[in-house]
Amino acid sequence: MGLTKINRRLKIKRRIRKKINGTGVVPRLSVYRSNKQIYAQIIDDLSGKTLASACSSTEKDFKGNKIDQATQVGAQIAKKASEAGVDNVVFDRNGYLYHGRVKALADSAREAGLKF
Repeated sequence: MGLTKINRRLKIKRRIRKKINGTGVVPRLSVYRSNKQIYAQIIDDLSGKTLASACSSTEKDFKGNKIDQATQVGAQIAKKASEAGVDNVVFDRNGYLYHGRVKALADSAREAGLKF
């Protein structure tokens, strides 16, 4: 019996998180992708605090298809990060392929000023 889709992603996620850790100086930009929404958080793993977050469903001004929403979430998280005094982050794709919505979010966050 093989791995289910969810177990496969969690296995990849654990492998990634062994290498990636967010600090106070360089926090972690974590992406979660559901079927309808996309979420991004900037996390300081040492203190266990979320410094900034953005979600495509809680913000009412996000319109368009899922790729457009991911692009808008990336710009929003970069704006909130700069307000929190963060300019460098470590990108955590959370077990998802760096493709589609995850890539769109990362590219728009880079364009808006985040460095990773």
